[in-house]
Amino acid sequence: MFKWRHIMGIMIKKTEDMDFIGDNDLLRKILIELQWDTNSGNKDIDLDIAAFCLGKGGKVHKDSDFVFYNNLKHPSGAVEHLGDNLLGDGKGEQIIVDLAYVPSDICNITFAAAIYRAGVKNQKFGQGISCYIRIVNANNNQELLKYDLSEKFSDETAVVIGELYKYIRTWKFGEINKGVKGGLAVLCEEFGVNYTQSND
Repeated sequence: MFKWRHIMGIMIKKTEDMDFIGDNDLLRKILIELQWDTNSGNKDIDLDIAAFCLGKGGKVHKDSDFVFYNNLKHPSGAVEHLGDNLLGDGKGEQIIVDLAYVPSDICNITFAAAIYRAGVKNQKFGQGISCYIRIVNANNNQELLKYDLSEKFSDETAVVIGELYKYIRTWKFGEINKGVKGGLAVLCEEFGVNYTQSND
Protein backbone atom coordinates (compact mmCIF):
# COMPACT_ATOMS: atom_id res chain seq x y z
CA MET A 1 0.00 0.00 0.00
CA PHE A 2 1.13 3.54 -0.70
CA LYS A 3 1.46 5.86 2.27
CA TRP A 4 -0.64 8.97 1.79
CA ARG A 5 -0.86 11.73 4.34
CA HIS A 6 -2.83 14.80 5.31
CA ILE A 7 -1.84 17.80 3.20
CA MET A 8 -3.30 21.29 3.19
CA GLY A 9 -6.18 20.12 5.39
CA ILE A 10 -7.42 17.35 3.08
CA MET A 11 -6.63 13.68 2.73
CA ILE A 12 -5.42 12.85 -0.77
CA LYS A 13 -6.74 9.42 -1.72
CA LYS A 14 -5.51 7.10 -4.45
CA THR A 15 -8.72 7.59 -6.41
CA GLU A 16 -8.48 11.38 -6.42
CA ASP A 17 -6.49 13.55 -8.80
CA MET A 18 -5.08 16.92 -7.82
CA ASP A 19 -5.86 20.20 -9.60
CA PHE A 20 -2.75 22.28 -10.23
CA ILE A 21 -3.66 25.21 -12.43
CA GLY A 22 -6.82 27.08 -13.26
CA ASP A 23 -7.56 30.40 -11.69
CA ASN A 24 -4.75 29.94 -9.16
CA ASP A 25 -1.41 30.96 -10.68
CA LEU A 26 0.36 30.03 -7.43
CA LEU A 27 0.13 26.40 -8.49
CA ARG A 28 1.59 27.02 -11.91
CA LYS A 29 5.09 25.68 -11.20
CA ILE A 30 5.29 22.12 -9.92
CA LEU A 31 8.36 20.27 -8.64
CA ILE A 32 8.47 16.48 -8.86
CA GLU A 33 11.17 15.04 -6.59
CA LEU A 34 12.53 11.49 -6.37
CA GLN A 35 14.36 10.65 -3.14
CA TRP A 36 15.98 7.41 -2.10
CA ASP A 37 17.89 6.09 0.88
CA THR A 38 21.49 5.02 0.24
CA ASN A 39 21.72 3.50 3.72
CA SER A 40 19.43 0.60 2.81
CA GLY A 41 22.28 -1.76 1.86
CA ASN A 42 22.38 -0.67 -1.80
CA LYS A 43 25.15 1.90 -1.54
CA ASP A 44 25.72 2.07 -5.29
CA ILE A 45 22.07 2.42 -6.25
CA ASP A 46 21.42 5.17 -8.79
CA LEU A 47 17.81 6.10 -9.47
CA ASP A 48 16.87 8.43 -12.29
CA ILE A 49 13.74 10.51 -12.76
CA ALA A 50 12.44 11.26 -16.24
CA ALA A 51 9.50 12.99 -17.92
CA PHE A 52 7.75 12.09 -21.18
CA CYS A 53 5.89 15.01 -22.80
CA LEU A 54 3.12 13.33 -24.76
CA GLY A 55 0.60 14.30 -27.40
CA LYS A 56 -2.99 13.12 -27.71
CA GLY A 57 -1.93 9.75 -29.04
CA GLY A 58 0.12 8.97 -25.96
CA LYS A 59 3.43 9.34 -27.81
CA VAL A 60 6.14 11.99 -27.96
CA HIS A 61 6.24 14.22 -31.04
CA LYS A 62 10.05 14.16 -31.09
CA ASP A 63 12.88 12.68 -29.03
CA SER A 64 13.49 16.00 -27.25
CA ASP A 65 10.06 15.54 -25.61
CA PHE A 66 11.84 13.02 -23.37
CA VAL A 67 13.47 14.94 -20.49
CA PHE A 68 16.06 12.99 -18.48
CA TYR A 69 19.72 13.07 -17.38
CA ASN A 70 20.99 13.35 -20.99
CA ASN A 71 18.39 15.92 -22.09
CA LEU A 72 17.90 18.23 -19.14
CA LYS A 73 15.49 20.74 -20.66
CA HIS A 74 12.53 20.56 -23.01
CA PRO A 75 12.88 22.90 -26.03
CA SER A 76 9.94 24.95 -24.74
CA GLY A 77 11.61 25.47 -21.36
CA ALA A 78 8.46 24.17 -19.66
CA VAL A 79 10.03 20.98 -18.28
CA GLU A 80 13.51 20.91 -16.75
CA HIS A 81 15.52 18.16 -15.09
CA LEU A 82 17.64 19.74 -12.35
CA GLY A 83 20.57 17.36 -12.72
CA ASP A 84 21.66 13.77 -12.16
CA ASN A 85 22.22 12.71 -8.55
CA LEU A 86 24.17 9.47 -8.18
CA LEU A 87 23.64 8.99 -4.45
CA GLY A 88 20.12 10.13 -3.60
CA ASP A 89 21.33 12.36 -0.81
CA GLY A 90 20.25 15.96 -0.35
CA LYS A 91 17.38 16.71 -2.73
CA GLY A 92 17.58 13.52 -4.79
CA GLU A 93 16.55 14.15 -8.40
CA GLN A 94 14.03 16.79 -9.38
CA ILE A 95 12.03 17.85 -12.40
CA ILE A 96 10.31 21.23 -12.44
CA VAL A 97 7.34 21.97 -14.69
CA ASP A 98 6.04 25.44 -15.55
CA LEU A 99 2.56 24.67 -16.81
CA ALA A 100 2.16 28.12 -18.38
CA TYR A 101 4.84 27.28 -20.96
CA VAL A 102 3.81 23.76 -21.92
CA PRO A 103 3.23 23.71 -25.71
CA SER A 104 -0.38 23.37 -26.82
CA ASP A 105 0.30 20.03 -28.53
CA ILE A 106 1.43 18.48 -25.24
CA CYS A 107 -1.52 17.21 -23.24
CA ASN A 108 0.20 14.84 -20.83
CA ILE A 109 3.51 14.79 -18.95
CA THR A 110 4.23 11.32 -17.60
CA PHE A 111 6.91 10.85 -14.92
CA ALA A 112 8.99 7.73 -14.34
CA ALA A 113 11.69 6.52 -11.97
CA ALA A 114 14.26 3.96 -13.12
CA ILE A 115 17.32 2.18 -11.74
CA TYR A 116 20.37 3.12 -13.81
CA ARG A 117 22.03 0.06 -15.39
CA ALA A 118 19.86 -2.27 -13.35
CA GLY A 119 20.76 -5.24 -15.54
CA VAL A 120 24.50 -4.85 -14.97
CA LYS A 121 24.12 -4.38 -11.22
CA ASN A 122 21.28 -6.90 -10.85
CA GLN A 123 19.23 -4.34 -8.94
CA LYS A 124 15.45 -4.20 -8.60
CA PHE A 125 12.99 -2.03 -6.74
CA GLY A 126 12.14 -4.92 -4.42
CA GLN A 127 15.68 -5.27 -3.05
CA GLY A 128 15.35 -3.08 0.01
CA ILE A 129 15.45 0.22 -1.87
CA SER A 130 13.72 2.89 0.18
CA CYS A 131 12.45 5.63 -2.13
CA TYR A 132 9.62 8.12 -2.29
CA ILE A 133 8.09 10.82 -4.45
CA ARG A 134 7.32 14.39 -3.42
CA ILE A 135 5.10 16.85 -5.30
CA VAL A 136 5.92 20.44 -4.33
CA ASN A 137 4.54 23.88 -5.18
CA ALA A 138 7.74 25.37 -6.62
CA ASN A 139 6.61 28.94 -5.95
CA ASN A 140 6.50 28.62 -2.17
CA ASN A 141 8.18 25.23 -1.53
CA GLN A 142 5.00 23.81 -0.02
CA GLU A 143 4.78 20.03 -0.13
CA LEU A 144 1.50 18.97 -1.72
CA LEU A 145 1.90 15.22 -1.78
CA LYS A 146 4.36 12.53 -0.73
CA TYR A 147 4.20 8.78 -1.20
CA ASP A 148 6.46 5.78 -0.80
CA LEU A 149 7.45 3.61 -3.77
CA SER A 150 9.31 0.99 -1.75
CA GLU A 151 6.51 -1.36 -0.72
CA LYS A 152 4.67 -1.72 -4.02
CA PHE A 153 7.20 -3.34 -6.35
CA SER A 154 9.50 -6.37 -6.47
CA ASP A 155 11.20 -7.37 -9.76
CA GLU A 156 10.61 -4.09 -11.59
CA THR A 157 13.49 -1.84 -12.64
CA ALA A 158 11.37 1.19 -13.57
CA VAL A 159 8.14 2.70 -12.31
CA VAL A 160 5.72 5.05 -14.07
CA ILE A 161 5.07 7.38 -11.13
CA GLY A 162 2.17 9.49 -12.33
CA GLU A 163 1.08 12.08 -14.84
CA LEU A 164 0.18 15.72 -15.25
CA TYR A 165 -2.65 15.92 -17.75
CA LYS A 166 -4.87 18.59 -19.26
CA TYR A 167 -8.48 18.64 -18.16
CA ILE A 168 -10.60 21.45 -19.63
CA ARG A 169 -8.86 24.64 -18.37
CA THR A 170 -6.84 22.97 -15.64
CA TRP A 171 -3.99 20.55 -15.22
CA LYS A 172 -4.38 17.60 -12.88
CA PHE A 173 -1.94 15.14 -11.33
CA GLY A 174 -2.94 11.50 -11.20
CA GLU A 175 -1.01 8.51 -9.94
CA ILE A 176 -0.18 5.59 -12.22
CA ASN A 177 2.37 3.56 -10.24
CA LYS A 178 2.95 0.97 -12.95
CA GLY A 179 6.10 -1.09 -12.56
CA VAL A 180 7.98 -2.37 -15.61
CA LYS A 181 10.97 -4.61 -16.27
CA GLY A 182 13.58 -3.32 -18.69
CA GLY A 183 14.13 0.19 -17.33
CA LEU A 184 13.82 3.38 -19.34
CA ALA A 185 14.35 1.53 -22.63
CA VAL A 186 10.98 -0.22 -22.32
CA LEU A 187 9.20 3.02 -21.44
CA CYS A 188 10.86 4.85 -24.32
CA GLU A 189 9.63 2.19 -26.72
CA GLU A 190 6.12 2.52 -25.31
CA PHE A 191 6.12 6.31 -25.65
CA GLY A 192 7.85 6.49 -29.05
CA VAL A 193 11.32 7.71 -28.03
CA ASN A 194 14.49 6.56 -29.82
CA TYR A 195 16.68 5.63 -26.86
CA THR A 196 19.70 3.38 -26.36
CA GLN A 197 21.10 2.40 -22.99
CA SER A 198 22.78 -0.98 -22.78
CA ASN A 199 21.86 -3.20 -19.86
CA ASP A 200 19.12 -0.93 -18.56
